[in-house]
Amino acid sequence: MRVGDVSFWYADIGLPYPRPALAGDTDADVAIIGAGYTGLWTAYYLKQANPSLNVLVIEKDFAGFGASGRNGGWLTGGFAWTHRRYLQGSSEHAVRAMVEAMNGTVDEVIRVTEAEAIDADILRTDELMVATRPAQMARLQDEVAHRRHWGEQDRVHAIGADDLAARIRIPGALGAMVVTNVARVQPAKLVRGLAATVERLGVRIVEGTTVTGYEAGLVTTDKGQVRAPVILRCTEGFTAGLPGRKREWLPLNSAQIATEPLPQEVWDQIGWDGHEILGDFANAYCYCQRTREGRITVGARGVPYLYGSNLDTNGAPDSETVRRLTAILHKHFPAASKARIDHAWCGVLGVPRDWCATVGLDPATGLGWAGGYVGVGVSTSNLAGRTLADLALGRDTDLVRLPWVNRRVRPWEPEPFRWLGVTGMYALFNAADRREARPGAGPSRLAALGNWLTGRG
Repeated sequence: MRVGDVSFWYADIGLPYPRPALAGDTDADVAIIGAGYTGLWTAYYLKQANPSLNVLVIEKDFAGFGASGRNGGWLTGGFAWTHRRYLQGSSEHAVRAMVEAMNGTVDEVIRVTEAEAIDADILRTDELMVATRPAQMARLQDEVAHRRHWGEQDRVHAIGADDLAARIRIPGALGAMVVTNVARVQPAKLVRGLAATVERLGVRIVEGTTVTGYEAGLVTTDKGQVRAPVILRCTEGFTAGLPGRKREWLPLNSAQIATEPLPQEVWDQIGWDGHEILGDFANAYCYCQRTREGRITVGARGVPYLYGSNLDTNGAPDSETVRRLTAILHKHFPAASKARIDHAWCGVLGVPRDWCATVGLDPATGLGWAGGYVGVGVSTSNLAGRTLADLALGRDTDLVRLPWVNRRVRPWEPEPFRWLGVTGMYALFNAADRREARPGAGPSRLAALGNWLTGRG
């Protein structure tokens, strides 16, 4: 089994050839820190709006090194569960506009990939969120009702056990929430294609260049200084590594495994002919996909947070996390229990203190930011990139009036409190799932306590 090496997605296509580092001091119209989805989408839409702009993207490792090249490949066009906080204090019109904008990201990403000839194994399909316990069915029904109330009647519905079994056979499944108009992607292919596309448009990408500080008009790196009137921070889960940003967004760890390609007789037992992206309504949930070549990937939280906002080493998870992921694979897909695990990897996603994504720009300083996607960044980053480009260009559009724009929250607590809080939250989630597995058990209050502990609920 291959462990780390960034991700399976790069094992699939090979690591990219490194681009040159920044070659001394330079100027730009817009400097973007971070060459993941957010930074690259922002650069793309900036150049679409104004091809003459001098746009520079600064990357510490290589384009797509972070979550953009490690995620579960879910292009969903929807909110994370925690994003319902946007409803608080916003008008119904604003909320529905946000929902509509998010729903449109799937079509927009596919439109761009087709227009720019980016091959990312994109397959339109449905999302299936499965319930295997009565408590999970209760959460499923609440989520369906909530999403349909806010304008997704044509996109979200529930199905029972028989209809689910006709699609995919999960032991003990009681039903599922179906979300239409989503897609499966190979995330590293997508980010590599985006990087090549923006370079063709004239964007400069420098790699192997560490940002050591930034302020209005100036980015300081280990390879030189960049002067730019607009500076956009697009570092998502790696934000805590920037000077002065240790407590702004918490780097939450998520890990995945990939099986060997499965033979047809195994797929005959599982089903899954529609290649739906698949998750469950456990409190400590999982996320899965059937890949282009017939593997199963399974993702979930392993060790959710490393003390001091530290990061993994080149995507390498610990052995206990691999064991937990393998147990989920065998539970949901017993027909694959003899399959070899070919790769295990991990990465971080950005979590603001209120668990809600945000995008913004201070016109007085020219400093902007986007991120905090809490695990749904493949689609959210596209909307963020379009919005950040409009903000940087001073355009008055519908996007810049959405309720997530310029949303600010307090920082995370200092250590050891944030480690205790996040670690305690996931311990409570796991305990809640054990309680809910008892015959006849309803939703556990331990999960609500865990959410309250870190402000997630």
